[in-house]
This record gives sequence, structure tokens and C-alpha cells, in this order.
Amino acid sequence: MNIENICVVILTDEEYLKLLDRAFSKAPELSAEKSDFVIPPVESMIQGNRTTIRNIMQISDKARREPDTIAKYLSKELSVPVNYEEQRLILNGRFSNEDLNRIIRRYFEVYVICRECHKPDTHLESGSNRGMFTLVCEACGAHYGVKSY
Repeated sequence: MNIENICVVILTDEEYLKLLDRAFSKAPELSAEKSDFVIPPVESMIQGNRTTIRNIMQISDKARREPDTIAKYLSKELSVPVNYEEQRLILNGRFSNEDLNRIIRRYFEVYVICRECHKPDTHLESGSNRGMFTLVCEACGAHYGVKSY
């Protein structure tokens, strides 16, 4: 480093604030808006001792996952058998919309939305470790392990 080329400028507070305002005026606007990604609320109905999720296709499309993978997750979380038929998911048991929405939200938080950039542009890869998936973000390139279900 050559000391002869260093120039020190002493600014008053007023000059500094003017330069700072000028820099901010030339900087691009940062958007404060959030992503338009919304987890679809569960549309379910209880028939006897069974709960039917009518919009499982909408949920799986938004998650970019197969409906049977979400069904497997729900089966594990609720400890009940599930059947996927005619684009509906039938759970053996009575479950409220609030409970189902909470579990679906958790699925999205763990298995869909990237922890780094918070975008839903991800996919799961099954690796050599049987108890883990690798969540790969297509937006930022992050990849990390998540527990399999």
C-alpha cells in the first residue's frame, strides 16, 4: 500500500448528511412487499369418523410435491391411515381445520420453504442416508438436510 496516494477528507456533519442523502437518492428502491406465496387453507369436511381434505391437489400444486408425499406426512403426523382417491385425501379420524392447517403449515415450513431465502422454489432429494432428505433451493442454491417422514 502506497501512503502517498491516500487522501483524507474531513467533512462536517452537514456535508456528510448531504452526501448520504445524495447516495440514498441514487440507490434503487427496495421493495418492502412480501412474496405473494400463500399456503392454501385446508378445505375439509367430517363424515362420521373420517375427515376428507377436498383441496389436496391445490395444496400439493402449491408445494410442488406429489399428493401422496403430503399424504404420507399427514399419516405420520396424525398417526392414522390415509387414502388418496378421486383427488381427495381421506383421513381415518376426526380432525378440525385448525389442526390440519397447522400441520400443513409445518410441512411447508420444513419441507417446502427455503430457510435461507424463504422462497418456496425447492425440491427434495433422497440421498444415501435413509433417514434424511436433502432440500435443494432452486432460487438461491442452498441445500441442507431435513428429516424424512
